[in-house]
Amino acid sequence: MRKSGTVELDGIGSVLFEKSKRAKHLNISVRPLRGVRVAVPYGTTFEQAEEFVHSRTAWIQKHLGEVKEIEEAYKAMSESEDEINRVEARRVLVNRLERLSEQHGFCYNKVSIRNQKTRWGSCSANDDISLNMKLLKLPQELIDYVILHELVHTRIKNHTKAFWRELDRIIGDAKALDARLNDYRMALGI
Repeated sequence: MRKSGTVELDGIGSVLFEKSKRAKHLNISVRPLRGVRVAVPYGTTFEQAEEFVHSRTAWIQKHLGEVKEIEEAYKAMSESEDEINRVEARRVLVNRLERLSEQHGFCYNKVSIRNQKTRWGSCSANDDISLNMKLLKLPQELIDYVILHELVHTRIKNHTKAFWRELDRIIGDAKALDARLNDYRMALGI
């Protein structure tokens, strides 16, 4: 029995089918730079998985459109020779941090703007907030998401359900924004 394979499907393109010990159900993911992947649980045939994918063609096409926009943004970011000016990044991000903290009643201690390789931002135990200058390359709603995420950490120092409830109360569907943010990680080297 094969463990994986790529199939060209009408209206979708290349789809990678992979057997997965962790999958309990058929699972379709559409990711930037990776395309369409289907996790196929053991006990499900590749033929059944392909039928399932055909039944979800409209959903896949919708998400492929969204992914194409992200991939175009990746391309623009990677082709951009514009270095982010640290002074400009500080001005823009600190102004936005001040505005959002005032608007939502948060207090923080100090702020630093860095060129980080692994984080968009952080909040210390002393409520010092650090923001990645690469945030300037993201859409505004994701910049706001990261800033609000760190501001919520001034009140709740972990990622418990209480943290996500508070963030949801302020910004809406925080988990969806968090997932969108992850789509930009590879393009910006985070």
